[in-house]
Amino acid sequence: MVQDNNVQGEPDPEITGLLGTAVSSPPSDTMVPDYGSSFDGSSDEDSQDNGSDESTVDLQITGFPEIIKQFEEQPHTVFDNPNYYKTALYNEGNAQRVHTILQKYINSKDIKDRGVFRQQLTTAYWDFLAGVSRRTTEKIPDPKRYLLRFSILHPTFIDAETRAFFAKVIVENELAQPIYYLDEWFKLVGNGTIRISTTDEVQVVRSNSQVQLQQLLDKAKGKLEGARGLIKAKDVERSNLENALTERIHLIMEHFPLEGLPEIRAGYSDSQKRVFGEIQELLKNMLKSDRDLNSFSKDFFQAEEDVHILQEKLAEERDRTGADVQAVDTEFGTIRQMAKMTIGRQGNHFPILTREYFHCTPNDVGFRENVITQLTRIESIDPEAFFRSYKNRVTRIAPFVILIPCYGDTGICWEPFDRFNRATSRGRIAVPMYPKNLTTALLSAVADLRWQVAKEKASYYWMEEGLTGNYYQWFSARKLKGDLKDYFIEDYITWMTKESEGIQKLDKEVRGIFWRYMPFAQPVKEKLKNRSFVYQDLYQRDINRAMSDGY
Repeated sequence: MVQDNNVQGEPDPEITGLLGTAVSSPPSDTMVPDYGSSFDGSSDEDSQDNGSDESTVDLQITGFPEIIKQFEEQPHTVFDNPNYYKTALYNEGNAQRVHTILQKYINSKDIKDRGVFRQQLTTAYWDFLAGVSRRTTEKIPDPKRYLLRFSILHPTFIDAETRAFFAKVIVENELAQPIYYLDEWFKLVGNGTIRISTTDEVQVVRSNSQVQLQQLLDKAKGKLEGARGLIKAKDVERSNLENALTERIHLIMEHFPLEGLPEIRAGYSDSQKRVFGEIQELLKNMLKSDRDLNSFSKDFFQAEEDVHILQEKLAEERDRTGADVQAVDTEFGTIRQMAKMTIGRQGNHFPILTREYFHCTPNDVGFRENVITQLTRIESIDPEAFFRSYKNRVTRIAPFVILIPCYGDTGICWEPFDRFNRATSRGRIAVPMYPKNLTTALLSAVADLRWQVAKEKASYYWMEEGLTGNYYQWFSARKLKGDLKDYFIEDYITWMTKESEGIQKLDKEVRGIFWRYMPFAQPVKEKLKNRSFVYQDLYQRDINRAMSDGY
């Protein structure tokens, strides 16, 4: 990432030429929009729904799909459109302000003035982007879509090779994964499919009834999935009891020949007589299991009916009120905070994609298919990365991943799950699209998610037990200074990148904590146990704990 004190270089001659003529001459097809004209940008192809229900979590999915198609076979030609810049700025309230400051920034020769214009441009651009985000609930032209998605304000701000690369990026969410570009995310928030992200501030919501219905629906979905899990557990329990009963019945049906009368079978032995008592206990447990199963079934069908009714009411409310632009405005403010956090105080906050700052390799650009590939690799090492335990039931729930077009290096977890549905709701992580290293950015986001989920699970005892408790006690014993979670995230990155390869970098105690509470996949463990006595000892501890049933 380029730091703020290094970004005030000489203006690019090609870009200076493009913008420098825009004000002094009539608007051309390649330049700034004529705000007095009747240009209609709505003819461009609009974004399409991916056809999936983003608010529903399928608990049967065990991983991300394999990426067969990394890029489009035929690149689109949107960046070749001479009206791209004109369409992107058309009919936006802050467009003229952005263009004016952009001209001053590019044409400025003085380093101090350039720094001032750069800061002004950053503020003006975000204000301009807020207006564009509101349009995602309607049909928007492709230039506005890619403005939100990739921060490409003008195609000539990036070189031809980079333009060709972005033109091949797959546009639609063909794999229906919970990984979204900003234009897709704002659209889902605006139409009510996804609720706004949680903030500490009190929200003034346009339609209180819609929010209340959404909260009730989230709770009902949580009850539905909880009841489904209980039914499955009771069904398994009943099957086990029936199998045990069958085994015992076969046992009491076995008779040896009666001594002296081989054609007559002997009576029940003492061990067989004891089985009668076990059968009585099994029958009692089977009746109880059956009662529970019937009760949970009633709860499930009631919850299913509640979900159906609430979905219909919510759909009616959305039809009545239309898209919630205020929700998009609120979410936009949250996304801006996410962007700042992924970049950090000393990072490059310039909001436009330019050749001056874009230095990513193709594998480090955070487009959807790259992110899925990296997350698949993370789960192959840390298979419990997205596991969540709720009421003694463990499920895999992948989080929402919001792809933010900025020059950040650190991914973050905004929230571990929906507070109205802890059972089956997705968490939310934000990932910068143009980091130095995409793997590190995603690992920091997953580490943040893991920490917050573990902390919420431990509740009041987060400093005493589990992953967070053991790590906190180690941290305190070493009398370390700084942010506890930041230490954990750095150690998790080391755990995944170094320790998983047998390179010992962590403190011995931290390695033991991670080995127990964030275990590697079994193939990784098998590989490591032959690398060093350190890992062999940890592997043996697993076996000992399993044998003592204390794991």
